[in-house]
Amino acid sequence: MDWNTLLTRERFGKPVQSSEELGRSAFHKDHDRIIFSGAFRRLGRKTQVHPVSSNDHIHTRLTHSLEVACVGRSLGMRVGEMLREALPRWCDPGDLGVIVQSACLAHDIGNPPFGHSGEDAIRHWFQQADERGWLDALSEAERADFLGFEGNAQGFRVLTQLEYHQFDGGTRLTYATLGSYLKYPWTARHADAQGYKKHKFGCYQSELPLLEQIARKLGLPKLENERWARHPLVYLMEAADDICYGLIDLEDGLEMDLLDYPEVEALLLDLVGDDLPETYRQLGPRDSRRRKLAILRGKAIEHLTNAAARAFVAQHDALLAGSLEGDLVEHMHGPAKQCVLRAKALAREKIFQDKRKTLHEIGAYTTLEILLNAFCGAVLEQHGGRTPSFKNRRILDLLGNNAPDPHWPLYKAYMRVIDFIAGMTDSYATEMAREMTGRSSPV
Repeated sequence: MDWNTLLTRERFGKPVQSSEELGRSAFHKDHDRIIFSGAFRRLGRKTQVHPVSSNDHIHTRLTHSLEVACVGRSLGMRVGEMLREALPRWCDPGDLGVIVQSACLAHDIGNPPFGHSGEDAIRHWFQQADERGWLDALSEAERADFLGFEGNAQGFRVLTQLEYHQFDGGTRLTYATLGSYLKYPWTARHADAQGYKKHKFGCYQSELPLLEQIARKLGLPKLENERWARHPLVYLMEAADDICYGLIDLEDGLEMDLLDYPEVEALLLDLVGDDLPETYRQLGPRDSRRRKLAILRGKAIEHLTNAAARAFVAQHDALLAGSLEGDLVEHMHGPAKQCVLRAKALAREKIFQDKRKTLHEIGAYTTLEILLNAFCGAVLEQHGGRTPSFKNRRILDLLGNNAPDPHWPLYKAYMRVIDFIAGMTDSYATEMAREMTGRSSPV
């Protein structure tokens, strides 16, 4: 791979003649298109780890995405400065910064309601539907898209199909930004075989021609059928995500009284050592732990960002060759790598087992089961031109202009249902499921 091709400013979708604006590059326009999209706005009412209404200080998918974007911008700019001689003459560090920032903003844009629990619930429902014969009309590859439902693949569909120019280029981002978003540039057939992260893939069969087009424009090497090497800047987006959710999960854990401040403080102090901000040294016993942690967390993120940027530059040749093993955290120096790994382990041990989170996950399964039974059942009943019942006609009416045509292939029809349900916020999904079961909220 080479940076001239990887950083192309050409835009996906129909070519549009647009003059350069003063102070606003093609990559800045990508950033703005994501920020102003409805799918991005709805992240404000989607679960990150804990239920969104439990505490005003708890992160949602929106606040998480904004924080990841800040770290991603810093990473892109630092790498841009360090690799300035290797980049095209027209590209400056700020360009790399905003490309990675935009990819970070979009990295969770396809997540369904209830976060990863929602992903699991959708997969589980389709596994049961498959046993009932509801997927019999689909090919093996099409069935795999639903059985392994993946928020990353749904996000790719949102960006290239659903937002703005619907089924005509979507957000029409630059190829460089789309490449930097594509964490898993392969289909479900490689979800269990490619050995990077199990059960992960980034493209449904419906968007495979689009992935092929993007890979060709960016010069991503084709490794196997339906699988390409990752864009190097994906590693920066992924590192920014790892850094943020590693530390922010701990911060949320403190807010939920699941962790003790001393154990979180010790983990961060092991990373920053004597490089403590003066403001932290001046804190007294009457200062809140929230203020203490904010200062310490800021310094820790600085250390981790520097470590990730250095690891990227050290692995530059392998990144361009598409041969780097693992993610960037694995190649960071010892203390930085250990900080992220310890933070994740602490979250798994003490946060993810919280009873409130467990009840929320059970509720996610129930809610999504009700919705999928209703909408996919209605789609199946009308498939092939059959006349659905009055109830199912009314259910399909809820899809508005996106209701599938009775003569469409079943795969395409189910995909429209997934678009609708995956785009819901936690509260909207819960309320609709409650209404469908005749248990509307009290006035």
